[in-house]
Amino acid sequence: MPVYHTLGELPRKRHQIFRKPGGDLYAEEFIGNMGFSGLSSLLYRLHRPTEIREVRPVKSLAVQPAPAEPLRHRHFRTCGLPETKSAVADRIPLLFNSDVLMSIVKPADAVSELYRNGQADEIVFAAAGGGVLESPFGRLPFRQGDYLVIPRGIVHRYRFDGAAKPILLTMESAGFVRTPPRYRNEFGQLLEHAPYSVRDIRRPESLETHDEAGEFPVLVKKEDALIELTYRHHPFDVVGWDGYYYPWALSIHDFEPRTGRFHMPPPTHQTFEGEGFVVCSFCPRPYDFDPAGIPAPYHHSNVMSDEVLYYANSEFMSRKGVEFGSITLHPDGLAHGPQPGRTEASIGQKHTNELAVMLDTFRSLHVAEPALKVEDRDYYRSWL
Repeated sequence: MPVYHTLGELPRKRHQIFRKPGGDLYAEEFIGNMGFSGLSSLLYRLHRPTEIREVRPVKSLAVQPAPAEPLRHRHFRTCGLPETKSAVADRIPLLFNSDVLMSIVKPADAVSELYRNGQADEIVFAAAGGGVLESPFGRLPFRQGDYLVIPRGIVHRYRFDGAAKPILLTMESAGFVRTPPRYRNEFGQLLEHAPYSVRDIRRPESLETHDEAGEFPVLVKKEDALIELTYRHHPFDVVGWDGYYYPWALSIHDFEPRTGRFHMPPPTHQTFEGEGFVVCSFCPRPYDFDPAGIPAPYHHSNVMSDEVLYYANSEFMSRKGVEFGSITLHPDGLAHGPQPGRTEASIGQKHTNELAVMLDTFRSLHVAEPALKVEDRDYYRSWL
C-alpha cells in the first residue's frame, strides 16, 4: 500500500488556522476513498477547489460490445491499432466487464488534457515511452515498464518526453486498487517475502504550485461519459499536502520474480489486486532449477476466471506467434497451455526474457467492438 508521504508547507495540526502571507486562509481539501474510512490525504490550496465556471458534456465513453460469437481462445494484435490524439480522451477499449476495463492508447499529443477519472482507479502500464505525470500532489516521472497507480478523483496530466512514441495499457478498476493482502502485515507494511518493497514504490516529487486565474478545463469521466468542467483557478494550486492517497509508480523491472525447483503458478507473479480481478507481472528470471523440471506451464482450465496477457516483448515461454503488443484472451470454460513444441523446447532451458502483464478476472470479459479490427481469428487453431 502507499505509505505516508508529504510535500510542501503544512500547519502543525490538521484543520487548524493556516493563512497565506497576505492573511487569507488557505483552502483545506480532504480527498479519500470509502468515505472517511479509507486511504486519504489532506491538501492546502491557494483557492477553493469548488470554483467552477462552466459545465459541458463532451462525449459518451460507453463501450460498444462486439457481436456475440462462439466461445474460443482469442488474440488481438494491438500494434495494428491507430495512433490517437489524447492519452485520456481517446483510449481504445478492448476488453471489459463490470469490474475492469482494459484499453490501449497511443497518444500523439505530447501533453494531455487535465483529467480526472471519477468512476475508477487506474493502473496504467507504460509499454513504451515515458515522461511525467503531473498532479496537485507533485511531479511523478515515469519511464517504459512503469505501472502508474492513479486513485480515482485525482486531477492529473501526462507530459511525454518525446524520447519514444508512448503506448499506454490502461486498466480502469471499479474498485479500490491495492497491493495483495498476503504481501502485508496487519499494520499495512510490505513483508519480506513480498516481490517488491516500499523502496521500489515511487511517490510524487517536486511540488509545483500554480497561482493562475482564468479558464482551466478539466475532463472528468463519470457514468461512462466525458464531461468538461471549467475551473476559475489552476487545479495545481496546492502549497502542501500529506497522507496516503496519491498517484504512485512501480516499475515492472523492480518486481522480483520467484522461482523454484518446479514450475511456480501464476499467483506467484501477482502485483496488484482490485475488486474482481488481479494483475500479475511476468519478468525475466531463471527457469525452475530441478534437472527433472519442466519450465513451461502445464495445461490448465480457467474455471471461474478469464486470463488476459499483454505481451510487452515478443518472447513468452509457452507461446508462439505473439509479438510486442499482442493480447491473448483465454476465457473461462476452455483449457489452455503451451503450444505444440513449447513444452519439450523448455526442458533444459535456464532463463527466460519474457515480459508480460496479466489480468485475471473473476467475471467473464466482453470483447469491445474496436478489438475486432486487430483480431487474429485463427489463434484458437494454434494448438493443432
